[in-house]
Amino acid sequence: MPDAHTSPSPAPPRLRAQQFELTRYLRDPDGQPAPDIEPRRLAVYRELLFNNIESLLAGNFPVIRRIFGDEWPALVRRFYRDHRCQTPLFPEVAREFLRFVEAQPGLGPDWLAELAHYEWVELALQISEARIEDVDADPDGDLLEACPVLSPLAWPLAYQWPVHRLGPDHLPRQAPQTPTLLMLRREPDGRVRFSELSPLAYRLIERVGEAADASPRPSGRLLLQALADEAGVAADPPFIAQGLALLQQMRASSVLLGTMPAG
Repeated sequence: MPDAHTSPSPAPPRLRAQQFELTRYLRDPDGQPAPDIEPRRLAVYRELLFNNIESLLAGNFPVIRRIFGDEWPALVRRFYRDHRCQTPLFPEVAREFLRFVEAQPGLGPDWLAELAHYEWVELALQISEARIEDVDADPDGDLLEACPVLSPLAWPLAYQWPVHRLGPDHLPRQAPQTPTLLMLRREPDGRVRFSELSPLAYRLIERVGEAADASPRPSGRLLLQALADEAGVAADPPFIAQGLALLQQMRASSVLLGTMPAG
């Protein structure tokens, strides 16, 4: 009986050659010769494989699909033909499509890569294996005197384009002067929610995310003072109070899990 950890034997050379011939044709039926297989069966394989990929990507990238309209199948066909996936896992196909789009700036409008990332990241957070139970944080800790702790299921996002508003009826030709700042978080029931962030809130969340690995770990008060210096404003009591209110709001919405000791 073979060992469970033994690698499978490679296919015989002739079989491997036949497999490559078939897969080359299935990926690019217009550019590769058909193998010696009944045409009707080949057509079934070809349509089944392409339709599976197209259906999967349409579900992961619904906005891009609506925007591209009749050109969507050609975009999927190009991905199917030209991209070499780094994983065989079906849930990772959307990530591979994002890699494909990001690697080809001229593939579509300037906002395409950011929109693809925005649509993909929802799935990425849904299937993330991060667990808040693995984070050591005091849920009732002092947000000013201790170090705030960011949830691993809360991801701040920054885009040049207003990705959350793009659609067939809204396709700007130029990116706005101000970036789009978003918070993506996964609720206890598994649902993923997006919300807009102010520049102050976004930068504060970034600093909180960096603080956990800092040595020494800064307190919430020190984070707010550094944020005030960065913005060129005084870290006076009203500013600290505004920052504390932001931190409390983030904790209430589970963006922050609590605190860990500073220092």
